[in-house]
Amino acid sequence: MEEPLALHPVKLYVYDLSKGMARRLSPLMLGKQLDGIWHTSIIVHKDEFFYGSGGISSCAPGGTLLGPPDSVVDLGNTEVTEEIFLEYLSSLGESMFRGESYHLFEHNCNTFSNEVAQFLTGRKIPSYITDLPAEILATPFGQALRPLLDSIQIQPPGGNTFSRHNGQS
Repeated sequence: MEEPLALHPVKLYVYDLSKGMARRLSPLMLGKQLDGIWHTSIIVHKDEFFYGSGGISSCAPGGTLLGPPDSVVDLGNTEVTEEIFLEYLSSLGESMFRGESYHLFEHNCNTFSNEVAQFLTGRKIPSYITDLPAEILATPFGQALRPLLDSIQIQPPGGNTFSRHNGQS
């Protein structure tokens, strides 16, 4: 008789990079209400994994300088083992999610979290997060700021760049 596969919880940590400023200023600047400027990461196998201009990184949950998340979304459970997950991350880090592939609007931490969430659980992350870049760029102010915003590279400090060759991080 085969042993049942262990289930591992998968969480999405959601951080507001604006620390509440988007909620207060977006009606004036964009003409619409935004609740935050979201950075996300995936928590699985007792670590936090995220993507930025430095590539894929990991740390203890809440271990970046962003501190504790503003909210936590339960994405369900996965049967994917830590070993298979780390191999998957390694392949992502060598292909789709290299540091130089980072782009604030089109290929960012939320793109990474969405991809990894679907791999682990078959579920996407909430659309209010993934739709945010299009919402901003649909405003005249967003279009005016796009050249400046396109040049921004975000890498939350405090994590270790992920590499399969040196273990987890």
